[in-house]
Amino acid sequence: MNLRSGTRIAGGAGAQPHNRETRGTLYLEDATVLKHGAYEGGQMVLRLSAPACAAHAEPGQFVHLTCDPAIAMRRPLSILRASREEGWIELLYKIVGAGLKALATRKAGETLSLIGPIGRPFTAHRERPRTVLIGGGVGIPPMIFLAERLRAAPEPYEPLVLMGSEIPFPFHARPSTLVVPGMPAGTIACMPLLEEWGVASRLASRAGFPGCFEGYVTELAGEWLASLAARELNEVQLFACGPTPMLAAAAQLARRHEVPCQVSLEEFMACGVGGCAGCAVRVRTPGGDAMQRVCVDGPVFDALSVF
Repeated sequence: MNLRSGTRIAGGAGAQPHNRETRGTLYLEDATVLKHGAYEGGQMVLRLSAPACAAHAEPGQFVHLTCDPAIAMRRPLSILRASREEGWIELLYKIVGAGLKALATRKAGETLSLIGPIGRPFTAHRERPRTVLIGGGVGIPPMIFLAERLRAAPEPYEPLVLMGSEIPFPFHARPSTLVVPGMPAGTIACMPLLEEWGVASRLASRAGFPGCFEGYVTELAGEWLASLAARELNEVQLFACGPTPMLAAAAQLARRHEVPCQVSLEEFMACGVGGCAGCAVRVRTPGGDAMQRVCVDGPVFDALSVF
C-alpha cells in the first residue's frame, strides 16, 4: 500500500453494518515527529504533525502507529490532545515492550505511519454538567483531552479530573488554588496544565507523593461522590480510562451512586480496524450478551454493559 498524507480509509475490514455510522472515517497519514519528551518512570509524550487526524479526533479515540520500520505491527495509543488549528496530536505512552522501546528513540523530523482517529469517543450529556473524569496510569491521556473539550463547549461543563498513578506523574504536580468542596483534607496536588485552564484536578497515589490522596483514584472519587447531596448527584456523570480493575471499581461507584458512567477499555489491539476481532469483549445488550470489538465498537462503552 502506498502511503499518502491524509488518505481516507472507509472504516475497517470485517466491520458490522450497524456500526458504520458510529465509526466515521479513518485517515492514513505520514506523521512528522515535532517533539518527543521523556518523563520519569519510562513515560514519553510524543507530538506529531497529523493534520487529518487532528481535524477529526475526539476524546476517547486512539491512533494505530508504526513504531519503527523494522517492527511490522503497529501499536494503539490513546490521544492525549489534538489541535485542529495547528494540525498536531499528542500521545502519552509508557515504554513497555520492544515496539514502544523503539518508538521512544524516534526524533524530531522523523516520519511515522499513522492510522486514526479510531473508535467510538466519549459522549457527554448536557443534562449532567458535573463531569468527573477518572484516569489511571496510561489511562490519563483521554481524560486530559476530554477535559479540554468540555471546558471549550458552547455551554461549558464543570469537569473535575481525578488521576491516579503508582509511578511519578508525567508532569510536575503542584498545590491547587482551585477549591473543590468535599475533597479529603490534604488532597491538594493537581496537574498544572489543567489548573491553567481553570479545570479542577486532584491526584491519588499509594506511593506517598506530596499532596496526593493516599489510596486508589477510585477511592478518592468515592469519597467525593459521597459528599454530594442527592440533587447534586443528579447532575453527575462519570468517565474513566485505565487498568481493568480501576474501570470495574468505577462501574461499582456508578451503581452505588446511581450515576451514568462511560469507560474506555484498554485491550490489546492487533489490527486496530476491526478485521482480526482479537480485542473482542463480552458486552450486555438489550438482545442479550454479545461479543464486540473494542477498536470499532468501542473503546468507549457504557460501564454497566461491560462490568
